[in-house]
Parts: sequence; structure tokens; C-alpha cells
Amino acid sequence: MIGKTYTTLLGGRELTLETGKLAKLVSGSVTLRYGDTLLLVTAQARDDLSTLDFLPLTVEFEERHYAVGKIPGSFPRREGRPGEKAILSARITDRQIRPLFPKGYRQETQVIITVLSADGQNLPDVLGPIGASAALSISDIPWGGPTACVRVGMVGGEYVVNPTVDQQALSELDLVVAGTRDAILMVEAGAKGASEDLLVGAIEFAHAQMQPIIDLIEQMRAELGHEKFTFIEPASAVSVDVVPELADAARAAGLKDALLTPGKKDRGARLKALRDGLIAGRVNPEDADAAAQITHYKNAFNKVEKAELRRLILDDDLRADGRNTRTVRPIWIEARALPRAHGSAIFTRGETQVLGVATLGTERDAVLIDDLTAETEDKFMLHYNFPPYSTGEVKRVGGQSRREIGHGNLAKRAIRAVLPSFESFPYTIRLVGEVLESNGSSSMATVCAGTLALMDAGVPITAPVAGVAMGLVMEDGRYRILTDILGLEDALGDMDFKVCGTAQGVTALQMDIKIAGITPAIMREALSQARDARMHILSKMAEVLPAPRSELAPTAPRIVTMKINAELIGKVIGPGGKQIRELEALGASINIDEDGTIRIFSASGANADAVRARIESLTREAKVGEEFEGTVVKTTPFGAFINLFAGQDGMLHISQMSEQRIQTVEEAMNVGDKLRVKIAGVDDRGKIDLIRPELEGKIAPREPRAPREGGDRGGRPPRR
Repeated sequence: MIGKTYTTLLGGRELTLETGKLAKLVSGSVTLRYGDTLLLVTAQARDDLSTLDFLPLTVEFEERHYAVGKIPGSFPRREGRPGEKAILSARITDRQIRPLFPKGYRQETQVIITVLSADGQNLPDVLGPIGASAALSISDIPWGGPTACVRVGMVGGEYVVNPTVDQQALSELDLVVAGTRDAILMVEAGAKGASEDLLVGAIEFAHAQMQPIIDLIEQMRAELGHEKFTFIEPASAVSVDVVPELADAARAAGLKDALLTPGKKDRGARLKALRDGLIAGRVNPEDADAAAQITHYKNAFNKVEKAELRRLILDDDLRADGRNTRTVRPIWIEARALPRAHGSAIFTRGETQVLGVATLGTERDAVLIDDLTAETEDKFMLHYNFPPYSTGEVKRVGGQSRREIGHGNLAKRAIRAVLPSFESFPYTIRLVGEVLESNGSSSMATVCAGTLALMDAGVPITAPVAGVAMGLVMEDGRYRILTDILGLEDALGDMDFKVCGTAQGVTALQMDIKIAGITPAIMREALSQARDARMHILSKMAEVLPAPRSELAPTAPRIVTMKINAELIGKVIGPGGKQIRELEALGASINIDEDGTIRIFSASGANADAVRARIESLTREAKVGEEFEGTVVKTTPFGAFINLFAGQDGMLHISQMSEQRIQTVEEAMNVGDKLRVKIAGVDDRGKIDLIRPELEGKIAPREPRAPREGGDRGGRPPRR
């Protein structure tokens, strides 16, 4: 038998891991099946040491369109660059496995997740991390797993593990949790204003559901796992004996004062001067290995700096910018910052600043999503841009990084929860977060700036959303949770926990851990502290824009929505589209749904109203009892045809024209005459019978005649 299979139950469905059958030349190879969704996950490390000074780990999530029986829609008809969904799926796996590689590990390592089959109900994004955990666990790569990952929804007030796509459509929560046997490693969630208690309960539920998966992977490792290779630490790794001596010297030279220098640039300059001074006294520039010694001491100084910063936080409740662990940095806000944008706002918190810009468009501007799910359109976009000048650096400017896509997606999930329905506000919305300054938590500033830009544009959101990033310093059983972290605290701390929400509850969160994991109790405390900060930020936002503006910005386009009888759509389109082209020539774009809903889009409100009036005229339907000032357009021996409004005539029978009996229509009226008429009846073919209202009750009403096959509205026999 080729390969060995391991199976457990997850959410009442079989989860199967198999190895030894496919991709046998790689260090770790696993296929994972859940329903009819099937993934191949491989893990491989290079033998040689990387020259990079960080863990060179890459995770690739490869979507194959054959997995759903589709040919790619691109011109060459093959898969191209990963789409946004694939990038976000890769990030979920990366954030789960990265913290568990040993310190000093520098072998380039690659995990590739290939979707071989997708059943449309069991999504592969949370299955990839399970496959990666299994592949790494049985490989020879040193790694501290196993881990597991599950999605939790809430349907009918009950938690559901790994809900199907159909269940997710009914769920009030979309929570992805990864963890080890004892702790939580990564959390990502979108919600509709969930309470902190509900989220913690969902995380605890998720952790319990992971245990059978971890059992299964541990069984695989025990039976099939390779011996882990011994990795070589880089030559520049810091020897332990250097750090204590350098730490004493740094403290004596004023390390604490340097760390507490206000301002990121000034603090960085003072720390650099201190470090360079210490190194200059210890390295002879004439030595052959001077460069290696300098690198060695720089790494040692980084450790000393990190230890001192953490000591100040744990012992003194004191942070680099002088705040305590619960204080939010100063905030200032400016709305309508751009004169021509539909909505804009600048949100500044400390040394983090984001310009939020809202643009409104038609449904034709919606983005087409062509991945392994059903082809759909998204009418809400949020694009997060992180230019190098935001951190005072010079870098190549190119396409969006995975980090930018991930941060933008988090802000998008946070804000999507409060958007109005498309039916009530029929605009495609694009938000852009331009990061102008970054010293921690720029994605959360994007949430705040984006919300303010929407309100400035007059988008009727249900509630304002704010976001804040929380940090953690934990050592020897002691810990402190940090509110509104700086970039320095993100780098030297143990957690980056971003929480977004309204005054009523959480709409999105994302947590990344650099240590072996945290407990639900710490998460509960972090969520509570984040709520206090969120309420403070929301109050500052309300001082500038307490609610969405009552009217759209003057520069914003206007969309007029109307509904007509679906049977009359053809009158609006006209032969060969002639009529709709004439309407759009008035300065508007027109979208028509099959149910008769029409949306008129124009940069000018007057143009939109003019097009609406024309469509109303084209599609107006006559109702019994309505009166009109009509014009005689044709006479016949049996009556006259009266034009009531554009495209609609009615017939006034000769018997209804006068109190006296007349022999010819011309005795009472001629073509071009105007007279008051009233609709007496409309038959099943839409033919209209008219009367003169001033004669009603004075002459006998005309008896309706049964229509003859082939006859006209006057009841004449068909031509022979």
C-alpha cells in the first residue's frame, strides 16, 4: 500500500491526512482532505545558511482553477500572480507557524500549499495551516509544533466549527484561530458588533476543537517523523558573555534616558549615538575582522535595548514615549481635507498619520473576483498604501506587498460591518488609506481615517468604527498589556493584537504572537483594555464628525433609483438600444436589473433627474380614474385617439363625445384639439377607453365589447 492515512472528525466531518504517496522527494509532504476539498502541502529547507538577519520563511498558497473545473479567465489561460484571497490564506499559515521556529534559525524554508480540489463548501484557507503543521512536524526541519487551525462561526446562537459556505452566509461571526496544545498563537475575526465575552468564548471553543487535530499530527510524527537536523546559527550571533558587560556600560552611559527620548527620530538618533560610542570603545577599526566585531556588538546592543525597554514596562509601567500602559497617544483629526474628493479625513495618533479618501462609483465599478469560489463582484474596496517615506526610509516603490494586502483586509472587515445595504445606498465604495507617518498601528489608524472619510462623504454607516493595537510584554510569569503600541514596542514586544469595533461591539480583530502563545485569560484582559481605548478614540472622532453628513459632497456623483414594470424594460432600451443611448447622451449612466430596478448615475444631479423624468414618461402606466389634458392625434368613424402622455394614447368613442347624438367625430373635435379626458377602463391588452369627465352621468356609459380575434380597439372586424 502506498502512503499512510490518519483520520479524525472535525465538525462532524472527516478530516484525513495522508503522507508517503505524493511529492516524496520533499522533506515533509502531506495531503489533506475535508469533504471534497483536497490540498497538497509541502515543507522544505535549504541546506546552506542564509545571509539574511531574519527567519527566511516563505509560505505560498497556490490556487489551481482545475480544482473547481474552471479554465482561468486570464488571457494566457493559466494561473498568474496569487490573488488577494490566496495571499490572505498564505498569511494565515505563515502567522501560525512562524513563532515556533527556534531562535537563530536561518535556513531558507518554504511551505507550499496547493489546492487540488475545492468543493465550494469546505474552504481551504483554514485547512492549509493544518497541512503545514503536519508537513513540518514529520519533516527534518526543526520546528516547535504541532499546531492546528479552525474557523468558528455562530449560527442560531451556537458556535459552529468550520462552518460550510452555506452556514457562513447565516453566521454572525467569522473567527479563525490557530494554536498549540496549550496556547493561542493567532486570531483573525470579522463580526457584526460581537461582545468581548462572545469572542473569548469562541476562542476557547476553537482551542478545544483543535485538540483532536493536534493528537493526529503528534501520532503522525511519532510514527513517521524524521529526525530534526541541527541548524547552524549565523556567525554574527551574539555570544552570551558580551551582553551583561555591554548592558552595564549602556546603563551607565544613559540608556534609560535615551529610550525615554520623546519622538521617534530623536529617540533613534540618540540610541544610535549611544550604541556607536560603546562600539567605538571596544572595536579597533584597524583589525581585520572589525566589520564582524561591529555587527557582533550591534546585535548585542539590540538585546540590551530590548531588555531595558521591557524592564521599564514591567517594573515601572513606563514606555518609551513616557506613557503608562493604558494611555492612548494624542489624537488630532481633520475632515474634508481634500477639495475634490467625495470624502476625506486625516487621522493622526501620536506619530502615526493616515489620510483616508472615499470615492463613490456605480455598480459597474465593482471589482470582479475570479478565484476558486463562485465568480462574484465586490462593491466595497479598501486599499492600504504604505509608502517608504512614512517611516523616513528610501525603498523601491512597486506593487502592493503581502503586508499591505493583509492590513487593508483587516481594515476592510472592520468597516464592512457598518456599511449600508446596496439597496438603500446603491454606490460602489472605494476607500484608500494613505499612510503618511508610521510609528505603530497604521492599519488601525486606517480604520479610523476610513470611517471618517465615509462619514465626510455622506455614506450612511450604521455606527462609527475605531481601531487600536494592543501589545504585550511577558517574562517569568509577569506581564503587562500595552495600549496603542509604538513601532518600537511592536518590534521588541511579544504580541500585536489589533481590535476594531463600534461602541456596541467588535467588528474585526487580528492577533499575532511572537512567543509560544497566550491564554484566553490574557486575551480577555487585552480585549477589555482595548475597549476602553476604543471608546476614547470614538469620542475624539465624534468631536469632529458626530454622524455622517446629511448630504453627499458637492463633488460626489448622484445615483437615482427607480422601479418600473419589468415588462416595460424594452421601452427604455428601445430597438437595438437606441432609446437608452439617447438617455445616456443626456449625461448619465444607466443600469437596469431584470426586476425593473433602474439606477441612474450622473456627476450632475440635474442630469440624473432629467433622465429619470424621461424614463418615467416612457414607462408611465395609465390607471382607471386618472384625468389628463389630452390632444386629439387621430380621428376615425367610430371615435378619436387622444394622446395622454408620451407613448400612450387612449380612444374616446363617438358615443362619449357629446350629450347629443352626432354622425361624425368631426362634429365634436378635430386633430390637434385639446380636451379633458378621463380613463374609464383598461383592457387586458393595455387598450384604454376614455370618457369626457364633464359629461359623466349625463350620457349612458359605453358597454364594453368583448375583443374579437384580430380586431382593433374600436371593435371593427378584421380586414379580409
